[in-house]
Amino acid sequence: MIENIFWCKNCINMSTRPRIIFNKNGICNACEWAEEKKNLNWKTRLDQLEEIIKKKKNLKSYDCIVPVSGGKDGAYVANKLKEKYNLNVLTVTSRPPLETEIGKKNLSNFIDSGFDHVHITPNQKAMKQLNKLGFIEKGSPYYGWLVSIFSVVIKVAIQNNVNLIFYSEDGEIEYGGSTQNKNKALFDVFYMIENYFEGDYEKIIAKSKLSKNELYWFEITEEEKSKIKTSELSLTHWSYFEPWDSYRNYLSAKKSYIFLENENNSDGTFTNFAQNDQALFMLHTYLMYLKFGFGRATQDAGIEIRRGAMNRSQAKNLAKLYDNNYPEKNIKLYLDYFEMSHEEFNNVIDKFANKQLFKKTLGKWTPQFEIK
Repeated sequence: MIENIFWCKNCINMSTRPRIIFNKNGICNACEWAEEKKNLNWKTRLDQLEEIIKKKKNLKSYDCIVPVSGGKDGAYVANKLKEKYNLNVLTVTSRPPLETEIGKKNLSNFIDSGFDHVHITPNQKAMKQLNKLGFIEKGSPYYGWLVSIFSVVIKVAIQNNVNLIFYSEDGEIEYGGSTQNKNKALFDVFYMIENYFEGDYEKIIAKSKLSKNELYWFEITEEEKSKIKTSELSLTHWSYFEPWDSYRNYLSAKKSYIFLENENNSDGTFTNFAQNDQALFMLHTYLMYLKFGFGRATQDAGIEIRRGAMNRSQAKNLAKLYDNNYPEKNIKLYLDYFEMSHEEFNNVIDKFANKQLFKKTLGKWTPQFEIK
């Protein structure tokens, strides 16, 4: 396998990335899309947006829901829909596991800027069980919370008779992955489960042996699936209607409310203003690195290259410097949360390390490849 791996010739996306596609010139579909966006007829898509809003506008309740964490992206989408389209927006948060102080402050500051907000705290015992199963079975340490970002929001929408949900960007399209929805305004439950839940949703739910009550905020019922399938409830990504730019969203957040960054760069990367709401993201990206050979810095560097703020040589150096970042500073936090010994924890880590890409030397997994 290591002889067959390669990297995008424009950014440093790796051929091991799930669902990624490369053209005959060795350019990944994320970079192709970045170029395509420059010449896309966005007016046609904005016309689609106007039609969707007109069809879904609700005189008796909120016009739409925007999931938020207090971070830059959800805040940007919520502000855009409120200010430009004059929609009555309800914002919704599923409380993350191991939430950080900066995350709590940013969410509070965003709400104070003038939005109605519903904050759901799903059963924390169930959350922990699903996250632990995700960690052990899939190398996905916040699997329960990932599911809840969708299941919670769908339930709140139905409870409040809201017919339209705007998520931020479609990561499959923007960062390299499935292109099946590139020209579709709406997405369905199948797309959600296969791409965002990584396909094992029903397996993890069943294996948890949690009660129906404990699983309430984590299950997407047949009735809920039916409402989405028939477009009674529509799910979309804002990135379908406007060129996505995470750095623009960051600058917008700074203007809209008191948005706080980490004092130093965030763990595993060279930036300090994204994914700061919970502590498990650091473990998630380290496992991603061991499974596929690319980490958080590689992803962030790709974004910077595609927006013209970094060259490929700089990106390679940053990925080499930051990607292989064992989450040492949070180990005690993780061991307490997952109720594991350090040995048990490391055994799970080792299980997911790709032995064709990495070799364990002096207790640390070291890459046997170099970005070309």
